[in-house]
Amino acid sequence: MTQSLPAELWPDVQPDAARRLMLAGVESFARRGYHATTTRDIASGAGMSPAALYVHFPSKAALLFAISRSGHEQALALVENAINDPALHGEPVPVMRRVTEDFVAWHARRHTVARVVQYELQALPEQEYAVVADLRRRIERAVRDLIERGLRTGVFRVGDARTAARAALSLGVDVARWYSERSGKAPPELGREYGELVLRMLGAEVG
Repeated sequence: MTQSLPAELWPDVQPDAARRLMLAGVESFARRGYHATTTRDIASGAGMSPAALYVHFPSKAALLFAISRSGHEQALALVENAINDPALHGEPVPVMRRVTEDFVAWHARRHTVARVVQYELQALPEQEYAVVADLRRRIERAVRDLIERGLRTGVFRVGDARTAARAALSLGVDVARWYSERSGKAPPELGREYGELVLRMLGAEVG
């Protein structure tokens, strides 16, 4: 169901058994939903016994947290990388285009993972939810600051930067809900189309 091997999805997670459990968790949560998934479902999907899950994760909630935190960290990193790319010279229009292209392409390419990351948030325990919520705020703040910079320089024309940032990000998040390999467009192509749509939404002049 996912499009990448576990090592490519979570290169920093060790050992391989933990990555296999995360992949099995993603597939089970995406297919059944978090609450309907059992630890036995996850362990079976990873080719392990139910007891093996607890060697690497103390609970099903801890597994969901690892998946959700990793996904949000990856999304934050790609946004920050685009904003800080010296080749774009900090110019709001090309930076916003790049942010959108990368954010949308990630949600398309990793659509199964992203669906769990974005739509199972309410299942997280309160403390773990707070960690992920902070990552989400950092992503939104980075995009909002970029839009505010564009408003100050006159290249963007919207009424409220916070609302615009949430709208732009929501477009990317929603890709995970409907995208599949049968959608007819590769993730980079979809990212480019969304990049232009978001710039037009922000009132930028696009060629």
